[in-house]
Amino acid sequence: MAGSSFGQLFRITTFGESHGPAVGVIVDGVTPNVELDLDAIQHQMDRRRPGQSSVTTQRKEPDTVEILSGMYEGKTTGAPMLMIIYSKDARPKSYDAIKDLYRPGHADYTYLKKYGIRDHRGGGRSSARETAARVAAGAVARQLLARRGVSIVAYTIRAAGVACETVDLDVVEQNPMRACDPVAAEEMVRRVEQARADGDSLGGIIECRVTGVPVGLGDPVYDRLDADLAKAMLSINATKGVEFGAGFAAADMTGSEHNDAMDATGFVTNHAGGMLGGISTGADIVLRVVLKPTSSISKPQRSLDTNDQPTEVVTKGRHDPCLVPRGVPVVEAMAALVLEDHFKRHAALHA
Repeated sequence: MAGSSFGQLFRITTFGESHGPAVGVIVDGVTPNVELDLDAIQHQMDRRRPGQSSVTTQRKEPDTVEILSGMYEGKTTGAPMLMIIYSKDARPKSYDAIKDLYRPGHADYTYLKKYGIRDHRGGGRSSARETAARVAAGAVARQLLARRGVSIVAYTIRAAGVACETVDLDVVEQNPMRACDPVAAEEMVRRVEQARADGDSLGGIIECRVTGVPVGLGDPVYDRLDADLAKAMLSINATKGVEFGAGFAAADMTGSEHNDAMDATGFVTNHAGGMLGGISTGADIVLRVVLKPTSSISKPQRSLDTNDQPTEVVTKGRHDPCLVPRGVPVVEAMAALVLEDHFKRHAALHA
């Protein structure tokens, strides 16, 4: 299947299905002779894994990552790295009752029409279970980036119709919504838990901030850094929008308001989000990702069966009432993959 690989010089190829035996990733282009912190990789997996709290799916997966190649005596070899995550709590039979129905909001209809076959078990390849592999690869990339002085942090700024009024990074990992405002987080949790009780779901917005990126990453026209970041974010299941810096608010600004003035210390403002002409400016890269409400809900919905006959669909099983909290480490991972790839591309340009 095309579309399972991402990146150029730092390249990943993921594999596996939602309720199959495993998901995993092959990472190519890893810098050799680097000592990786395996506990730090697992920490990122733990942040994404299901069953964390009342606002996530209750599927219980340890998401322990195993590295089968590309390392020797604790260091990277430069060879392709194979990382695999075995599924321990898959329940494919839960989907047998709706295997011939199209679930609203899902890829069931488009997938079957395109390929003529689909894995109905939780969406198969189109499931967000695949993002476990991205987080594993992203955890490697972020360690390589840390050696370059680059750090990445994402957090929930809006969910369930509640916006954060403050940004305190110290509280992000201390509330189940991964929100940057502890007061807003409490109301988010209340609304998400109510949505779960009602058989419904809610969406939100994740903000990601990258510090330490120097001037010069990216290229104009087709290989713009912001274009590659946008594609990375839009490839995440449930993403319906991406913006950089001032983003869509730029539509209501004048040029004199939006243009980032400069002085001897650098940029005075950062409405551009850290990129101009597709090339990094040295300022923080700031982007936001909109995630839609989870498509899998237990409320009855109108749809069709695979014979195009009208029917009603009720999706039973263990699903996130809000995808945003577990989406935070996925957004960070995709940003890391893009940036490490661009660092290597930039180095190759000046070799």
